Amino acid sequence: MISRKIEKELRRFRDSAEKKALLITGARQVGKTFIIREFGKQYESFVEINFYENKSAQSLFENAKNSQDLLLRLSAVADAPLIPGKTLIFLDEVQECKEIVTAIKFLVEEGSYRYILSGSLLGVDLKDIRSVPVGYMDVLEMYPLDFEEFAYANRVSPTIIEALRKAFHDRTPVNELVHDKMMELFRLYLIVGGMPSAVMRYLETNNLQEVVREQRSIITMYKRDIARYDPEEKLYLEDIFDLIPSELNSKNKRFVLKKLNENFKFSRYSNSFLWLRDAGVALPTFCANEPTVPLLLSKSTNLFKLFLSDVGLLAAMYMNDIQIKILNREKDINFGAIYENAAAQELKAHGFDLYYFNSKKQGELDFLVEQAGTILPIEIKSGKDYTKHAALSNVLANADYAIPEAYVFHNGNVSTSEKVTYLPIYMLMFMERQKMEGDLIYKFDLGVLQGE
Repeated sequence: MISRKIEKELRRFRDSAEKKALLITGARQVGKTFIIREFGKQYESFVEINFYENKSAQSLFENAKNSQDLLLRLSAVADAPLIPGKTLIFLDEVQECKEIVTAIKFLVEEGSYRYILSGSLLGVDLKDIRSVPVGYMDVLEMYPLDFEEFAYANRVSPTIIEALRKAFHDRTPVNELVHDKMMELFRLYLIVGGMPSAVMRYLETNNLQEVVREQRSIITMYKRDIARYDPEEKLYLEDIFDLIPSELNSKNKRFVLKKLNENFKFSRYSNSFLWLRDAGVALPTFCANEPTVPLLLSKSTNLFKLFLSDVGLLAAMYMNDIQIKILNREKDINFGAIYENAAAQELKAHGFDLYYFNSKKQGELDFLVEQAGTILPIEIKSGKDYTKHAALSNVLANADYAIPEAYVFHNGNVSTSEKVTYLPIYMLMFMERQKMEGDLIYKFDLGVLQGE
């Protein structure tokens, strides 16, 4: 079984005394159903209801009178006994059941059982489900395997990972043999990616042709879903989806929408991009007009790059035996596009919002993230001249931005030069958004206002 980081959140849900349901969302084929079923084995009784496969269950909660009525209906379709305090009820494909929002509130309040909901984002609007009143449900989004999960799936020792993590934080070089092997593993990740079925196919066969077949099957499934939902909205979903590899391979990697239609107006296509983003299929990276906090205030909504949610699917869409070329590090491949896609995927999975910076005077930076109340510029370099970065140097030299440090991820080892830290590309796995720990208590004396 492939270990996933979300298992930690599931254990936290299991051990919590709070009366809450848990909604797990994500694009198709990222492993939601499998991981929930495995988690369900920890309960004495596990009940699964799939609202897509079981059409009769879609009307299960219509006109229910109260929680007891809801539970009676659940028991009628349950495939296992409902044991109070010992049962996990898994409601899958919840987007097919409109009444689930009201029902889950009553079921959580009743409190006899635990509930996990799941729904695929591809072609699905989960906004109504996400809007369950605060206090009744937590939401987790699941992504393809990140590089650390991929490394563990390939049986890289936890001791090695922790040594690499220490090198990342201490800014110390990695043992050259370990570094070379991790670079080899990273190149494999560019091909296999993080879709669980593709990873499993590689682990079982070591046959990259089998992996590509699995990936193209997933792409076909995505396109079938796109075709299913697109006729109603008259969007340009499949056209945009198919253009992503070629746009990333272009010089500036920005999406040139005139390739879709010479009479392009962004407002006409904006829903298409939002759909692909919300579906978990694509990762828009918006241009920030200034590298200053907060980035949201300088976001340009009509300038963006569009990455695929999984770098392995990107490689599969390129065709032309790119997998062998990646392994052989052939020079005619634009590794920059593939490296940047892997970086976008990693950063998004670790909770970062995606931005880049572009200025006619200063140049372009691949990514900007907010970290510790400041901007952290990130450059992704696939070639040997990774110390040449005019735009980064310009931004760091600009006193108005007051940026304390920057990262350049590349093929070499760890080193530092003034404000810039050069890191192996695989160390993207250690990029974590800083979270506030503990309570944030603020209190001051209002006596003069309170008449004391």
